[in-house]
Amino acid sequence: MLQYRAEFDATVTFTNGGGLQAHGFRVDVPHPDVTEAEIASLFVTACRLLLVDRVELTRIRVFADRHLGTPGGPSERRPRTRWVELSHVISAGLTTYPGLPGPVITPHLTREASRAVYAEGTEFAMDTITMVGNTGTYLDSPFHRYADGTDLAGVPLERLADLPAVVVRTAGSGVRGVDVPALENLVVAGRAVLLHTGGDAHWATPAYAENAPFLTAAGAQWLVDHGAALVGIDAVNIDDIGPGSAGERPAHTLLLAAGIPIVEHLTGLADLPPVGARFTAAPPRVAGFGTFPVRAYAAVPEAEPHDHLRSGGWLPTAGA
Repeated sequence: MLQYRAEFDATVTFTNGGGLQAHGFRVDVPHPDVTEAEIASLFVTACRLLLVDRVELTRIRVFADRHLGTPGGPSERRPRTRWVELSHVISAGLTTYPGLPGPVITPHLTREASRAVYAEGTEFAMDTITMVGNTGTYLDSPFHRYADGTDLAGVPLERLADLPAVVVRTAGSGVRGVDVPALENLVVAGRAVLLHTGGDAHWATPAYAENAPFLTAAGAQWLVDHGAALVGIDAVNIDDIGPGSAGERPAHTLLLAAGIPIVEHLTGLADLPPVGARFTAAPPRVAGFGTFPVRAYAAVPEAEPHDHLRSGGWLPTAGA
């Protein structure tokens, strides 16, 4: 079976200042159609880099060659994975969005009552939950916005599961609207674009819906034009819901018209790297329904403690 490697130049910037440049770096890759984001993830893992803000690759060349054992690469027999929970917990009475009712959870069959139905020593609990689809962390399908849009039963899995993730960080910047300048240097085609705004810090409080972060109309159009597979945000809405919005919802309108699912009310995005994680947020397949809670999570590859740098070379330009 043919094996492949990638050669590239890389420029890395770190969240605490400084940077790193690599020239002619090589890593093992799983197949010839590997994406730039996957190569960047392999590079970060191989170098065991921390506090990475952005990785830019140039002069990428993928070629047939035997694997040399890149740390965290495809030849690793047991790659380590860190799982990151990105969903809020749903509980009875939870307020997700102002004005929408919280879920009501009641028993359908109690454990005590079930003892009369099953064999001795066997008991079950069955419960009923009544809630709007916009509860907790949920996914919007095109049907949520458009009567002829794809419903939850029709959204393809490739739009929901194991997507390479790109994290856009504006948390702490004081900027509410995520706009084109925060996006334009990113590769988003076929990826889950996750907007880390820090809005989840106010979850389940009145402040959650006040001056909340959002995606601008121009930002949404840019993501449509550049082929994003899914867009998520850790705030009360992907659109501005302030008094000045006049009820307009341009981000919903543009993204869902393009068949791009939206995940709202994410949390935990601070625990993800800028690139390299794999994102999943899959709702049940409910026909004629547009929005439903998801268990959103990410898989983040991690290097083994004993890993060594065995390919290429890198030159730090400042302390990272």
